[in-house]
Amino acid sequence: MIMNDHLSIADIRTDYKKGTLDENEVDKSPFTQFDIWFKEAVKSQIPEVNAMTLATANKQGRPSARMVLLKQFDEKGFVFFSNYESAKAKDLDINPHAALLLFWEPLERQVRISGTVEKISAAQSFEYFRTRPIDSQLGAWASQQSSEISARSLLEKAFVEMLEKFKDGQIPLPPQWGGYRVVPDQFEFWQGRTNRLHDRISFKKQTGNSWKIVRLSP
Repeated sequence: MIMNDHLSIADIRTDYKKGTLDENEVDKSPFTQFDIWFKEAVKSQIPEVNAMTLATANKQGRPSARMVLLKQFDEKGFVFFSNYESAKAKDLDINPHAALLLFWEPLERQVRISGTVEKISAAQSFEYFRTRPIDSQLGAWASQQSSEISARSLLEKAFVEMLEKFKDGQIPLPPQWGGYRVVPDQFEFWQGRTNRLHDRISFKKQTGNSWKIVRLSP
């Protein structure tokens, strides 16, 4: 174990005291409840408030997790964007199920979301793509995400080539780039509480688009 002389990792802990969550007070729609919490997180000026962990698994069931950015959400689901030839894309091609986790430490809250995954349309992807900064648009063309490269200079060279290629007009949507939508069938809203007796409220999708709301033991 590598640790300095004055700190044990086992001694790092926080007692959560900032809020409560009751199954009788949450909105009956998990999408509305998420919207309420997300707006409160934005109002709290949390850095990278839309950052979330995306977990996928390959055909052997080996999990992978990485941070992505939530860019859209409504009652259809939660949208993020990626290269369609990336490692996460290969996982989703084989196993179109995923889990999301958003953690808002200043509010002592987290939200877990799981469900199936689908690609959004190219038109919807382009609508978002053209709102990105120009350099980010060029970066999507230059990067073959998750592929091995021998040096960063190759990536920088590809960026310069794309800058020259598209210098005189609108940058088109890369054919290998676009959005994914996670269509939830389960949510969990977690509010930190004192003595590790946290509030955990689960929403599970039922037939007819209704949701079963239950409290889980921490």
